[in-house]
Amino acid sequence: MSETGKIDREFFTEYVASRLGAERTDVRTGPAHGVDHGVVDVGGRALVLATDPISVLPALGFERAGRFAVRFALADVAVSGVPPSHLAVSFTLPPEMSDEAFAAVWRGVDSECRSLGVAVVTGHTARYAGCSFPWVGGGTAIGVGDHGDLVAPDGARPGDALVVTRGPAVETTGLLTTLFPDQIPLSEGELAVAQERLAETGVVRDALAAAAAGSVSAMHDATEGGLLGALFEMADSAGVRMVVDSDATPLLPGVEATCEALDIDPWRATTGGTLVVAVDPGDAECVVDTLNERDTAAAVVGRVTPGRGVERDGEVASRPAGDASWPVYERLLDGA
Repeated sequence: MSETGKIDREFFTEYVASRLGAERTDVRTGPAHGVDHGVVDVGGRALVLATDPISVLPALGFERAGRFAVRFALADVAVSGVPPSHLAVSFTLPPEMSDEAFAAVWRGVDSECRSLGVAVVTGHTARYAGCSFPWVGGGTAIGVGDHGDLVAPDGARPGDALVVTRGPAVETTGLLTTLFPDQIPLSEGELAVAQERLAETGVVRDALAAAAAGSVSAMHDATEGGLLGALFEMADSAGVRMVVDSDATPLLPGVEATCEALDIDPWRATTGGTLVVAVDPGDAECVVDTLNERDTAAAVVGRVTPGRGVERDGEVASRPAGDASWPVYERLLDGA
């Protein structure tokens, strides 16, 4: 496995997959590499769960950082087509974090959850020696729906069209230009445009809108490893090949300039805010139109075919070895 970031398929297979506790018939979707959520049957209803780390970046301002922090766990439930409804959150805070700073983080968490109709139902909050920003806890999101309405995380099928929202490096662009504006060789106007991307890192409403607009086979939000990594994860989990066209893929303002300035491959850089949707080709344009009506850039960018892996612009793509933005973040942090 890589030294940082999510474990790879080989690590998961060797150390995790065969050791999942008790076998229970109510587990309908269990842990699998590249799969965002699990599903448990409770009285005939589908309980969808997803867990993610909580990352708080003080340089964003604590309240904004709190809103940003909970989006990814909520997104991993929403890609099932079920609205997230409840959240359990654990904070393991650095001892030096003040009560006032935590209060601001919590205002952000509360604001984001209220806007999405999500209730916080339990949690744990404490300060511990050895804990440090940005990784200060974890959150588990929950949603409840009908089994028949679920979008399977590994459900992409040959013949499906591929729809992508927002495109590559959305989160990378917004985050790095916001955290390190003085270290990025862009004009004031270019920085302002790039910083606007940080507001587009949520996918809950887009995922639910897409699922309601057509016959969606699978959805995945593109985080670590970027858009290319998300395509590989979807392809691996379903045993198919993803064929994509770069020119057809949305590219938001500020992304290209930022990635060129920092020498980042945008397709391999974390891009929270971007969805990959596998959908019946007859419904693809309806899904795109629905997302566009929400002012979310979206386009049909390719198709699902038999085979394995990802083909981009007519060539077989290589799997991301890590996230292209992380070494740059560390370099900028050292220079701050």
